[in-house]
Amino acid sequence: MSSPKGFAKFIIVLTTVTAAVMELIDTSIVNVGLNEMAGSLGVNIEDVSWVITAYAIANVIIIPMTGFLAEYFGRKNYYIVSMIIFTIASYLCAESTGLVEIIVWRFVQGIGGGALLSTSQAILFDAFEPRERPMAAGMFGMGLVLGPTLGPTLGGYLIDHYSWPMIFTVNIPVGIVATLLAYFFIEKKEDEGKNKANIRIDYIGIALLMAGIGCLQFVLERGESEDWFSSNAIRICAVIAVIGVVGFIWYELSIKDPVVNLRVMGHRSYAFTTIFTFVAGLGLFTSVFVYPVLAQRVMGYTPLETGLSLLPPTLVGVFMMPIIGRMMSKGVSPIPFLVVGFILFALYSWMSAAVSPDAGKWDFFPALMLRAMGISMAQLPLINQAVAGLKPNEYAAGISLNNMIRQIGGAFGIAMANNYIAQRYAQHRIDMVSNTYDGSPAYTERLTTITQGIAARTGDVAGATAKAQKLIDLTIDKQSYYLAYLDTFHLVGIFFIAVLPLVFFLRTKKKDPADEKAIKEALESAH
Repeated sequence: MSSPKGFAKFIIVLTTVTAAVMELIDTSIVNVGLNEMAGSLGVNIEDVSWVITAYAIANVIIIPMTGFLAEYFGRKNYYIVSMIIFTIASYLCAESTGLVEIIVWRFVQGIGGGALLSTSQAILFDAFEPRERPMAAGMFGMGLVLGPTLGPTLGGYLIDHYSWPMIFTVNIPVGIVATLLAYFFIEKKEDEGKNKANIRIDYIGIALLMAGIGCLQFVLERGESEDWFSSNAIRICAVIAVIGVVGFIWYELSIKDPVVNLRVMGHRSYAFTTIFTFVAGLGLFTSVFVYPVLAQRVMGYTPLETGLSLLPPTLVGVFMMPIIGRMMSKGVSPIPFLVVGFILFALYSWMSAAVSPDAGKWDFFPALMLRAMGISMAQLPLINQAVAGLKPNEYAAGISLNNMIRQIGGAFGIAMANNYIAQRYAQHRIDMVSNTYDGSPAYTERLTTITQGIAARTGDVAGATAKAQKLIDLTIDKQSYYLAYLDTFHLVGIFFIAVLPLVFFLRTKKKDPADEKAIKEALESAH
């Protein structure tokens, strides 16, 4: 199968990147609409947050299976059906009138969406010659960075101007157009889906994967809200996760036709790539989680203002990606980009952690610019390394497994951030409250000033002191959260610095033109 040219290649790029962005937007677009959804459905925030958890669990279960499912059903068929499932589930989410109903359809949406990420990447890579793959990685990386960041912006706009069902309805026209483009412009590979009779379905592996990875995602997503291991549900799921993941790894390595080809981890470069991918996912999703909460809870941003403050720096990073991809296509090593990208993200974390408590609305902008540049420079080498060193018939497994690792890294990062923020908030509050005792000169002066101001404005002399004490307590609370968020930025930066020495294990031999031709021929015969 020859590579598509001209308009056909453009349509494939447009379709695959759009599908990936649509899937990634839905990992974060719901976050800003939880209050409105809770009120409309008559439940509390903790209950409605299952809408996020259900999608994440479905995603992380289906992503590593996409290689097998694409081979069994045929990649084009599987891709189109997944988009149809995602689009229909989006409509049913918007039409839901009860909590259980929307959680079920959100899970189904995650099953359809999870397939879009890895399959889009595989289709996009097949549309380019091996020497052009870094350019393809640049285009796909644009979606990886833009999706999670665009989610809160788009969600905030839709919530402010319409209502929460619109955050699901917006997927419908995009899904329909992407499905039609995929049907007419993406070609089937030779013998696609025709070897179904020769493929053994790994039922045990699928069951272990669903139990292990699904429960692991549940523990990471719900651990903080359930008070971790004081909850029976968390304890039970943690045990199932350990047994399921260990059993899954052992079983998949011991059979001939596993649902997920874990043997790709035997490639040294790929194995270490997954470590970097985990940390990159941790940084990407945690930064998209921590900064918006900080901006809204402490700095008083609206959801739309929060999203808009992230958008300009992110667009700079997005426009960088094709340029970096073109440089890599011309033979520039991806390793320096990865190193610089991780250093820039660490600098973003340190710079964010140093922002003054009286920060204005633009004080985070320089740090966010470093974040966007760091992610852009790190993601491209990681996408490229996800297939570097693998055999052509291992590409699908390598890509899907790498994407799963990114998602788990993000879930781990958010769980870690939630727990760390709670701990640091408590410590900072204790430290500040210890200085607000009767007789403290600073506290007495502050209390007197505020009390006099309240009494002068309201005329309530008797209640002014109590109101002043309450105001000081709220200020302490706000400052404690602010410092806790800054500490979390610092912690995330440590991960990016800690893994940098492992970059020496990512060195790969540069392929000559003969190698590229052989890989291209192998791809055509395998796919």
